[in-house]
Amino acid sequence: MYGFDYHRPAALSDVVSLLIADEDAKVLAGGQTLIPTLKQRLAMPTSLVDLSAVPGLREIVAEGDGVRIGAMATHAAVAGSACVRGILPGLADLASHIGDAQVRNRGTIGGSIANADPAADYPAALVALGAIIRTDRRDIAGGEFFTGLFETALQPGEVVASVFFPAASHARYAKFPNPASRYAMAGVFVARQGDSVRVAVTGAGPCVFRWDAAEAALTAAFTADALDGLVLDADGLNSDMHADAAYRAHIVGVLARRAIA
Repeated sequence: MYGFDYHRPAALSDVVSLLIADEDAKVLAGGQTLIPTLKQRLAMPTSLVDLSAVPGLREIVAEGDGVRIGAMATHAAVAGSACVRGILPGLADLASHIGDAQVRNRGTIGGSIANADPAADYPAALVALGAIIRTDRRDIAGGEFFTGLFETALQPGEVVASVFFPAASHARYAKFPNPASRYAMAGVFVARQGDSVRVAVTGAGPCVFRWDAAEAALTAAFTADALDGLVLDADGLNSDMHADAAYRAHIVGVLARRAIA
């Protein structure tokens, strides 16, 4: 890897100051994507700003009608949290199937969503549950956070501090993982909050998206049978050596029914 400076500030404000002072600096959370990228010399940041010493970023606490998860909470911590399991068991289950044990114990929710990998699992939960991403300067709605392939609404120097997930009467995630990487070749998160139903799809397209037709069908009748005969349009979906667009479109329908069931 290329040479870089390393910083480990003890306050979020100092993290932001370092990032603003150096536009080529990168934030280091769990490092599950960044470190391999550096080792392969695919990135050349002038410095890394490590979040591990900033207090409070690993908290997982009940808040209002939901749960707030600190940006540095690991996937394993989310999966094993009694708080998350009590309020949103579907979210805990999602976290328990990310990568492998090593990835779950190092990777963080903040790092995952800031990276915005199109095959990551958390984006589907953020969009389906109407989560709120809290940064050092503002709140961003989950549906507005992911803007494209590896792109988010974060501004230069802006850092994710926590994510708030509202409770849901029904919430479940189903995915078809790549057998090697465990990334989602397709993943569907279905959430029902009052009269509102959201169906968010990850892995199948260049960015997480909502399946409007499925939402309309499930709003009318919240059963797996309501999706019978419904087929996702394959236009614009990912097509690669693992699965073509038509296959992913089919899998999304299967996963949505599994999530409902």
